[in-house]
Amino acid sequence: MHPQSPTIASDLSAENASREHDSSAAPMDAMASEHRRGLLPEKFFRWRSGEITRLEAFCDVVFGFALTLLVVSLEVPRNYAELIDAIREFVPFGACFALLVLIWRGHYRFSRRYGLEDPYVVFLNIVLLFVVLFYVYPLKFVFRLIFDQWSGKAPAEIGFHEASVLMRIYAGGFVAVFALFALMYAHAYKLRNALQLNPVETLETRVMIQENVIMALVGVLSFTLAFKDPGWAGWSYFLLAPFLTIHGMLYGKRVRLLAKKLGLT
Repeated sequence: MHPQSPTIASDLSAENASREHDSSAAPMDAMASEHRRGLLPEKFFRWRSGEITRLEAFCDVVFGFALTLLVVSLEVPRNYAELIDAIREFVPFGACFALLVLIWRGHYRFSRRYGLEDPYVVFLNIVLLFVVLFYVYPLKFVFRLIFDQWSGKAPAEIGFHEASVLMRIYAGGFVAVFALFALMYAHAYKLRNALQLNPVETLETRVMIQENVIMALVGVLSFTLAFKDPGWAGWSYFLLAPFLTIHGMLYGKRVRLLAKKLGLT
C-alpha cells in the first residue's frame, strides 16, 4: 500500500468536515425551507411529533370531559327570569372555558414540539389531568363569585375563613398546573441532544421553563397572601401581565436575533 500524499489526506479531511457540517446544518436548512413554503406551524420550532398518539388522544378526552363539567345547564330556560340567569352563567363559564383551553393549548404545543412519551412524561401527564379534573369546580365557583359581585347580584355568603380556603385551593391548582409544565419542559431540555434541538429551539425551551416558573411563583404568592387577605390574593394574578410581557419582550428579541444569525428567518 502506498502512503497517501499530504495533499490527498488534507482533501479527505476537508471533505469529511464538510459532510459533518452539512449533516448538522441540514435540519435548520430544511426548517427554513419548510417555513418559506408555509408548512411549519411554528416559525422557529420544528414539531417532532407525528400522528396523534394514544396518550394525546386520552388527554384530549379528559380535557373535553373537564369542559363538560363546566356546562351551564342541561335544561332549556322556561321563562324570561331563567333565561337571564342562564345568560349570567355564561360569563363565568366563558372565563373557565378560556383558562382550560389555555392549559390544553400549552399541553398540545408541548406534545407536538417534542413528541415525548417516556414513563416520566406519561406520569406528569397523568398528574396534570388529575389536577385539571379536580380544578374544575373550584375554578367555576371562584369565577361565578367574582361575576356575581361585579354584576350586583347577591353573592354567596362566605366569611374570611371560607374565602381564604377558596383562594388557597385555587392557587394550589394554579401552581400545580404550571409547575408540571415547567417539569415537562425541563425534561425536554435535558434531552435536547437526543431530540436534536437546534440553538433556537433550545433557547425557546429554556424560555418556556422560565415562563411556567414565573406563573407558578405568582400562584405561590397568591397562596401566601390568602392567609392574610383573600382579596389581595386574587389581585396578585394581575402581576402576570407585566411579568410575562417583560419576559416575552426580552427573550423574544433574543430568539429572533439568534434565528437571524442562524439563517432561519
